[in-house]
Formats: sequence, C-alpha cells, structure tokens
Amino acid sequence: MNVQFFDIAARKAWMGLLARTPPARLAELLPNLPDHVVLRGPEVGAVMVRGRVGGNGQPFNLGEMTVTRCSVRLNGGGVGHAHVQGRDKSHALRAAVLDALMQTDQAADLDARILAPLRNAESAARSLRSAKAAATKVEFFTLVRGEDK
Repeated sequence: MNVQFFDIAARKAWMGLLARTPPARLAELLPNLPDHVVLRGPEVGAVMVRGRVGGNGQPFNLGEMTVTRCSVRLNGGGVGHAHVQGRDKSHALRAAVLDALMQTDQAADLDARILAPLRNAESAARSLRSAKAAATKVEFFTLVRGEDK
C-alpha cells in the first residue's frame, strides 16, 4: 500500500462528506477496518460555531457544538484525521481510517465503492429538500393602480 499525493480540495471534499454521513451508513459501507494504529484516540470536545449576519456581515459566536476527533496511521504509513459532529467515537475512527485509505493506491476503488454512493445519496437528499422548499415558494407581484403613477 503506497501513500500517494492528493489534491487538497479533493481531500477537503471527502472529509466533509465523511463527517456529514450518518454513522450507520458509513459502518455499512466499510464494515471491517484495516490494521491501523490510533495516534489520537476518539475524543469528544466542543468547538465554537461562528456565523455571519446575512452571510456576509460581521462574524459572531453562534454557540458551541459537540464534536469527536480522531487520528490514525495505517500500517502502510498513511495518516488520517477526522472531526465529526456529535459523540459517536466509532464514526470518527471509521472516518479517520477512510481518510488515511484515500491517501493510498486504493483511493480509486474506495471512491467508487464508498464515496460515490455517499455523494449520490447526499445529492438526492439535497434535491428533495430543494424541491420541498420550492413547493412552498410564494410569488409576489404588484398591480399598478392609477394613483401610483
């Protein structure tokens, strides 16, 4: 198992996808973990979530969110990290192992077998939410009255 070079944007995308994936679905797709050494065991903590008024205003502290983090090293040398929302330690461990595996020569197979179905499911869920929101959209229009001219 050789460690490969990877695109930072691609890694950011797969790490985000793994963090958003329901833990049960990830366990279903990757039931058996390869041999690995835990560098930083799954730890539960909190992070400050920041927001912006209107998406572009001044940032403000919205509140704290519980996260679990983990770092692992595969026996082949790849190192993986994960931060997931909530307290599910097995989710963080599985995501970290998959992050490490994605940096090896197995990346193409794992992308097709695990990440592609997760991306498709997330895209379908996003489309469904969007369609539900579009169904409630209200179109406003103004009629010009004579005295408004």
